[in-house]
Amino acid sequence: MVSGSDEHGTPIEVEAIKQGVHPKVLTDRNHAKVAELFKKWGISFDNYTRTESPVHKEFVQQHLMKIYKNGYIFTKETEMLYCDNCKRFLPDRFVEGKCPHCGHAPARGDQCDACGRLLDPTLLVEPYCAICKGKPVLKTTKHWYFDLSKFSDKLIEYISHNKQLSPSVRNFTLNIIKEGLKPRAVTRDVSWGIPAPFPGAEGKTIYVWVEAVLGYVSATIEYFRNKGDPEGWKAYWFDKNTITLYFIGKDNIPFHTIILPALLMASHEDYNLPWNVSATEFLQFKGEKASKSLRIGIWIDEALELFPPDYWRYFLISTRPETKDSNFSWELFAEKINSDLNDTYGNFVHRTLSFINREFNSEIPNPGSLDSDDKQVIDDLKRQVDAIAYDFEACRLQSAANGVMAIGRLGNQYLNQKEPWKLIKEDRVKAATIVYISAHLVKALAIVSAPIIPFTAEELWKILNLPGSVHNQRWSEAIKPIPPGHKIAKAKPLFKKVEADGKMLDAMLQEVREKLAKG
Repeated sequence: MVSGSDEHGTPIEVEAIKQGVHPKVLTDRNHAKVAELFKKWGISFDNYTRTESPVHKEFVQQHLMKIYKNGYIFTKETEMLYCDNCKRFLPDRFVEGKCPHCGHAPARGDQCDACGRLLDPTLLVEPYCAICKGKPVLKTTKHWYFDLSKFSDKLIEYISHNKQLSPSVRNFTLNIIKEGLKPRAVTRDVSWGIPAPFPGAEGKTIYVWVEAVLGYVSATIEYFRNKGDPEGWKAYWFDKNTITLYFIGKDNIPFHTIILPALLMASHEDYNLPWNVSATEFLQFKGEKASKSLRIGIWIDEALELFPPDYWRYFLISTRPETKDSNFSWELFAEKINSDLNDTYGNFVHRTLSFINREFNSEIPNPGSLDSDDKQVIDDLKRQVDAIAYDFEACRLQSAANGVMAIGRLGNQYLNQKEPWKLIKEDRVKAATIVYISAHLVKALAIVSAPIIPFTAEELWKILNLPGSVHNQRWSEAIKPIPPGHKIAKAKPLFKKVEADGKMLDAMLQEVREKLAKG
């Protein structure tokens, strides 16, 4: 699992200019913060790198030179927007205006957030400089272009036959291709970025979305170099038994289904193309579009000051906008934590383990013979474990989260039906059987929930006193019961209920923002 900080391009340079620092100062600071926050959120990349990595720069320049020598990159003089006040050309994020397709404002010079179209800055309606807000003029400059249109037929064939892609991703991509692909500029007139390797391109840098998507390959190369296996990366990118999956927001679809595949095709090497691009719709914040500039939303450092990471992870995955936009509200957040995590998952686990602590000296009891209800629960568990695995593999993460809670509901229903706290007085063997099966469900819960709530799953694994880490278990371990006689630790509540008062939580968020702003 690889990714990295996308450190080049106009957004970084624009922000650095506004802060009065060099872009490298800004990216060094933010990369360190983001990498640390990912760890706190339980996101475990095998290699979380950065586009300032020497390995990435080297690979990008070599790959683009292959494409250049293969005849897919050409030069062209073009008119670009230029700001006389700032004395600079205005590519991408240096210019804003109205989208020529849907009229949304502000639209950036590279893409419209509203309709998702890729844009050329010169096509913006009523453009203005993002730095000084001045009106730009047209000025001639020379750039290197990737002839994307030459790959239209290959891209249509690739997308049309890729059955893993969701209908929305496939149709969105095919519509863009069928409208007509145009050459895309590979170079930019900005100082911050990877120097263009082409003859005569001194002073130019590589367009960030050309080099950033190649970072998936360079991150794999870097990972294997660090392991002392410099050729190991090739198995991931050329072995046809390998598949690659990408998790993105829908505004990044064309870069992963058009730009990246075309760049790989253009090398004339048989790269593995994206097998699936799992693109979410947008998560809105209280009915509004989340916005960094307008501070609409909750930032990941702020979130951890309010609630544990597993609360946020579960909420975000269980409400993941897989087919349509979803909406954050404090009320929905509280409902998900209180009803699902606390009352379903946490309640079943605590009922089962505290009963074992109290009635069986913390030891998994020997079961008696299983009746039809007991056998049905075990069969239902096995089916649910398989269903969750299938959902994960199909990138239906929201459904997988719901599947985890289904095991919790199954356990609670089983306990309510069988009432072992009553049976213990008259039929200890039958009560032991119920508890033995319930403990099996608890173990399965720890394993199948580990990708979603990793910290809680690990804590539960320790309470179960099982060897190693839950994160090192095979999926098949979920359907293996805990052996009788195994001693568990003392049960403790895994979650706390969340107050659903939106005004109070908004006030808490504001306090956190003020605290973080002060450092």
